[in-house]
Amino acid sequence: MLLLTLVRHAKSSWDDPALDDFDRPLNARGERDAPRMALHVKRALGSPDRILSSPAVRALTTARVFAETLGVSAARFDQRPRIYYEASAETLLTLVQMLDDDDRHVMLFGHNPGLTDLAHRLARCSFDDMPTCAVVQIGFDVKSWSDVDERAGTQRFYAFPKQFRDKV
Repeated sequence: MLLLTLVRHAKSSWDDPALDDFDRPLNARGERDAPRMALHVKRALGSPDRILSSPAVRALTTARVFAETLGVSAARFDQRPRIYYEASAETLLTLVQMLDDDDRHVMLFGHNPGLTDLAHRLARCSFDDMPTCAVVQIGFDVKSWSDVDERAGTQRFYAFPKQFRDKV
């Protein structure tokens, strides 16, 4: 079984209107939610074989928090420009289909609407939209990432920060 865990970046700051969208950092809520969600994911899902992240600051920061919590080394952590914040579900699906089959569990950090659209394209999902720092895991009963296609997966896990605000 192959596992794809999609993580939407944590809440970002709009405090500096002069800052390019690509360079927006996490805000206080994002800085609080990312480690809490990472810890929950560690307990529920364990560590992935590889982390892929959008290079945008808010996604990359979220991914680094998860990587540290999950014990994912720098050698298993990659930035992928194709996971930009306007990436379509089709673009993201193509990226997934080109993953290395040695990586059985991949965690992908990115942006909406692409991540939500991809999740719904791959599986029947229990949610309409992924809020910031939401995590969904989809399992595929295939041997190769190249065999992943529309509706080929099953949602195995879904969580978002508001569920854990008073916990952890």
